[in-house]
Amino acid sequence: MRGTGAVRRLPGAALGARARLRWVHLILGGALLMPYFLLSQVWVGVAAGRGNVLASLPLTLASYAAALPLAALTGLFGLVRPLSATAVRAMCGVPGELLADGPARSWGSRWRASAWWTLHLGVGAVISGMTLAATPMALVLILVPFSAALRRASLGAGWFSSGANPYVAPVLGVGLLVLVVAASAAAGALLARLAPVLLGPTAADRLAAAEERAADLAVRNRLARELHDAVGHALSAVTLQAGAARRVLDRDPEFVREALAAIEETTRRTVGELDTVLGLLRDGDPARADAAPAPTLAADLDGLLARTRAGGTTLTVQQDPGPAGDWEQLPAIASREAYRIVQEGLSNALRHGLGPIALLIRVHSPDGHRELEITMTNPPAQAPPADEGERRRTTGGRGLRGAAERAALLGGRVDAGPHEGRWRLRAVLPLGSAAGAAATTGGAGR
Repeated sequence: MRGTGAVRRLPGAALGARARLRWVHLILGGALLMPYFLLSQVWVGVAAGRGNVLASLPLTLASYAAALPLAALTGLFGLVRPLSATAVRAMCGVPGELLADGPARSWGSRWRASAWWTLHLGVGAVISGMTLAATPMALVLILVPFSAALRRASLGAGWFSSGANPYVAPVLGVGLLVLVVAASAAAGALLARLAPVLLGPTAADRLAAAEERAADLAVRNRLARELHDAVGHALSAVTLQAGAARRVLDRDPEFVREALAAIEETTRRTVGELDTVLGLLRDGDPARADAAPAPTLAADLDGLLARTRAGGTTLTVQQDPGPAGDWEQLPAIASREAYRIVQEGLSNALRHGLGPIALLIRVHSPDGHRELEITMTNPPAQAPPADEGERRRTTGGRGLRGAAERAALLGGRVDAGPHEGRWRLRAVLPLGSAAGAAATTGGAGR
């Protein structure tokens, strides 16, 4: 039964849509070999002293053989591989993930692409020649029993006029067509099997693709952190400010006015940051993502603290920029990531309504290397109701994980958890040697 099924599938394999596309692919290969063949034909004709090389089968075969090394040389160009891979994907039914993307860079991949190019053009030329020569001959043989002129003709089938049975001619014609179809299907299947071997990605290609995916993932993770920190903090702050304003609406209009102003400022800033991040996601440009403006300790910390206090939260802040005396002296990336870590810590506290917050931001040198330390403490969270607790378990945790990722990018660390009866978030970001910072500061002062 299995053998019978295989026999039934043979006509589809030889005449189906995929087989026809592979035949077209082979015909294109034969057409691409023609310039090389014409050039080699001139050389062979000059060497043999013959004007018409095509009149001699040995010289024709010699021209064909001389054309293949020329094709192999041009196959070394880097762009041959992506062009060939595109044609194979479209016509040979080879999955795209098995083929390499982009030009061939190493000499190993160039030689493999050259081998494929030569094989495609060489086999395609043979199939093209068979198609152009054998198909008309097969049609003539099929028509021999029905045409006395064909039986008498000296071209093609004249030998039937010598008494041979003319009804044998159609059988030979059909057999010739079957031979062309079978040869084309076999050649197409062979090229489809060899394509992943010769056009597939090398180890260097896989490494480059992995690095590109990693870089793209890093950019997307950074944009996701920006969105989470900016929008998450804004929603937490606005919710807290609106709730506080609602509770004192009748007895403290001044506080309500300040809360509404803080809500307006928070939402305005957040909409600007959201537009920036969405624009970067839409453009998909990693360079623009790295150059995107972001808030920093130097420029935006005071506003962040003011907006947090506007919601009625008690916030005690101690700042110690260290010998530099100014957050402007911090490296830009450290200032930016530190701001986001502070923002996430405040968002976490506001989201859980954890009461008074104590924040310490300082630069110190515990072992001769400067560090930026951020410590935020607040009362521990109370156990929430069951439904709210389930919601927090399924939606929370991204902020602290994002803060840890930010610190890790700079070689620092983030610790969060209970500490001496309170909840503590502590981040440490390295800033370099203290001696180098002092020299830089002194030079700037001079």
